[in-house]
Amino acid sequence: KHIKSSCSLVAYNTDQAGGGMVGLSSVNAASDGKWIVTQISCHADLVTDLDFSPFDDYLLATCSADETVKLWRVCDLDQDQPSNAEVTLSAADGRLEIVLFHPAASGLLAVASARGVQVWDVTRDTALTVFSNVALTVLLIIKMCFFVLIFLMLFLFLQDKKLRLFDPRAQPSAVQCVQGHQGNRDSRVLWVKDDNLLTTGFNQMRQQEVRLWDSRKLSSSLSSLSLATSNATLMPLFDPDSGLLIVSGNGESVIDCFEVNSSEPFLSQVSHCLTDVSTRGVALVPKLALDVSCCEVLRLMQLSDNFIVPISYQVPRKAGQDFHADLYPDTVGHTPAVTAEDWWKGENKQVERVSLHPSKRPKPAAPSAQETKPKDLPRDKSKEASTSSSPLSTPSSSAAPSRSPSSTSGLSSGFLPSPSPSQSSRAIHSMLGPSSKFRHIQGAVLHRDTHITNLRGLHLTTPGECDGFCANGQRVAVPLAIAGGQIAVFELSQPGKLPDTALPTIQNSVNVADFCWDPFDTHKLVVAGDDAKIRVWQIPKGGLTETLTEPERVLRGHTEKIYSIKFHPHASGLLASSSYDLTVRLWNLETGEEVKRLSGHQDQIFGMAWSPDGKLLATVCKDGKVRLYDPRKSTLPIQEGPGPEGQRGARVVWVCDGKYLLVSGFDSRSERQLYLFSAESLASGSVASAPADVSPSTLIPFYDPDTSVLILTGKGDTRVYIYEIVPEAPYFMECSSFHSSEPHKGLCFLPKAECDVRDVEVARAIRLGKTTIEPVAFRVPRVKKEFFQDDVFPETAVWWDASLTAAAWLSGSNGQHRKISLRPNDMTPVSEAPKEAPVRKYLPSSVYLEEKTDEQKKEELLSAMVAKLGNREDPLPQESYEGVDEDEWDD
Repeated sequence: KHIKSSCSLVAYNTDQAGGGMVGLSSVNAASDGKWIVTQISCHADLVTDLDFSPFDDYLLATCSADETVKLWRVCDLDQDQPSNAEVTLSAADGRLEIVLFHPAASGLLAVASARGVQVWDVTRDTALTVFSNVALTVLLIIKMCFFVLIFLMLFLFLQDKKLRLFDPRAQPSAVQCVQGHQGNRDSRVLWVKDDNLLTTGFNQMRQQEVRLWDSRKLSSSLSSLSLATSNATLMPLFDPDSGLLIVSGNGESVIDCFEVNSSEPFLSQVSHCLTDVSTRGVALVPKLALDVSCCEVLRLMQLSDNFIVPISYQVPRKAGQDFHADLYPDTVGHTPAVTAEDWWKGENKQVERVSLHPSKRPKPAAPSAQETKPKDLPRDKSKEASTSSSPLSTPSSSAAPSRSPSSTSGLSSGFLPSPSPSQSSRAIHSMLGPSSKFRHIQGAVLHRDTHITNLRGLHLTTPGECDGFCANGQRVAVPLAIAGGQIAVFELSQPGKLPDTALPTIQNSVNVADFCWDPFDTHKLVVAGDDAKIRVWQIPKGGLTETLTEPERVLRGHTEKIYSIKFHPHASGLLASSSYDLTVRLWNLETGEEVKRLSGHQDQIFGMAWSPDGKLLATVCKDGKVRLYDPRKSTLPIQEGPGPEGQRGARVVWVCDGKYLLVSGFDSRSERQLYLFSAESLASGSVASAPADVSPSTLIPFYDPDTSVLILTGKGDTRVYIYEIVPEAPYFMECSSFHSSEPHKGLCFLPKAECDVRDVEVARAIRLGKTTIEPVAFRVPRVKKEFFQDDVFPETAVWWDASLTAAAWLSGSNGQHRKISLRPNDMTPVSEAPKEAPVRKYLPSSVYLEEKTDEQKKEELLSAMVAKLGNREDPLPQESYEGVDEDEWDD
């Protein structure tokens, strides 16, 4: 479906009457909050595209499968709509797919079909120029004055997939041609800032892909970004005043917002909004129709199967007072720069910009005489806004209340456009109150020399409660799809290609349910099996050299299959396990005995987590409850409250120094969601939530207490979400995401001591792919890397050393990890770095004079003085005065 908006009206195609109908609605609702909707019959066949003139709110162009383009003079919705088109253009080029007005010239249209592209002056009977034999045109956009861009797409019978750039007034062949997206599905293209263009499509992995290109050199893209694995075609929209890119997938309920930059990072994510309905089409409302009194800086019209939903992006400032000029640079006006005839002759001009200040806006008036009347097309007044007072007239379309990004996405997001188009764009995230210093965090896979490759026979279907694999600072354990619950152990210090021969493994004799390394002993691996037993394995120094079949110890006590196991963060040898018998049991590995049994769960236990101080244990359950236990005082929960409504899985982790619990789960619609609970009051429900996306796998969280950074990803995902969690509103501050080239099994994070602080690396993870094990570094971009960044590297707890024994903890003692500094001895903290002298904007004159000889300096100074005094050969002013005769003197 297609939807377009002018300052007054919204037009969209419908399925009624064989698809030949176009629906119309107003941009703004009436005072009673209702919209009026009407329809006009436009074509005898399906309406394939439509577009409003940028210079006339009531001039609508439509194209159809009946091979015609029609121009309609539509009216306000309280008036009768036209029954006949004012102009009909017979392209006669097969089914027409795209129609688009020129952004600067009046009466100029581009029309695309499966056979080629035509450029029309609507006052003429034939096309100005035709580009034929260019395979299938998917999208066509005319740049401000003189370029036509065509993105070619591969269908079953085509082998092109190329991006072409045309100058329609110079030659019918492409100026530039380059290979585009590799996927075989629909793509889109549009112009963005600084002569760059942006395309959306699919890569070879069938992932949605966004690529940025320099139109002056199309040999390779400037940047590419992979999104979710989906069949939905991405629909991009760009606001040139703010530099914001809106991307939404056809049929999806997610709308992403990115900032487009002229340098790295070229694309920075601003917000991730989850809407109530699936998107069938999106359109940007022109800037002249925005409500500047409430600091509205962007408005989308989302078309769904049954609704038109306005989505408003607003900056939280005091509304209704002063005009915020920093939010609203001058925008393009309604007056065309040139006529179609002048443009075709080679004239290039930009559309004059107008102010959005209410007192300086151009008043509604008749269109300029420069706007050519196509075949005596009558012109009505061009309005900037229009509202209807009649109630909604058809059940097929309605409107929902406007929503700001914070209410739609659950995140604080917004933007600050530059004061004028000629000035550089400001940082987008400095707009809305608190801003995360980790918002530009970058994830990067380390060099191939550090990879372990040629993995074969991985077990890719581990239970949902299992992380899939586990790693510590020395080695990584990976389950294999071999009978007997076998686990392979690889040494991180021995990267490279694995041999094709069989590897030594750990044989558990039963299917593996969960497994993890002892945080205080890098050689001890604990494995939970389907037979309700827990096996403790000791890995020899140097790694596995032969297959292990006998565990060091076997823990027996559970009566049914085990869900998950978790080590205590302080006490050595203390392990918690959850099982299908609906109990959580604590074990002392030194003695092999069960020391505590916790009850109170009514259904499957999805996840559990120890508090940072090791006193409490939190669980999240399929019965929709989050519970808190104090195992040394009671076997029943001391608190419980409502958890995620979805029953597909969940995880829990402690954040903000143990003041809050973060739960990743699913809502009632089975969409992934993040919830934040106060540890002091679980019964009151979540204090904040943030939507993620739609995917069947549970998001597995990792929380770094030093930076308050939360990193999440799921099994089979390609995207890694990153947030900074703060103990007050907005709670969730979204940072840049990390995207991998192919789906991964998951991430497992290493101790903080493994991070390269010289490169401002705040976290390091091990990524398990289909055939590889790869280290991933998460870095914060900084300028003064020669200094130790003590603002992001506070003293860290040595959580890989035990602070007490299991027996001591059970007797009532509590431990605390010692802390160490990560600062190398040869680095100075950035907080103690000497302040730099301010850099002069202009060099002093001595810099230029140093390159000249003394004689040259004297000559230049003398010349400057003469230029000021005038030419020495000129007569003096008094020499031009007239004198008096001698007889006029008094005696």
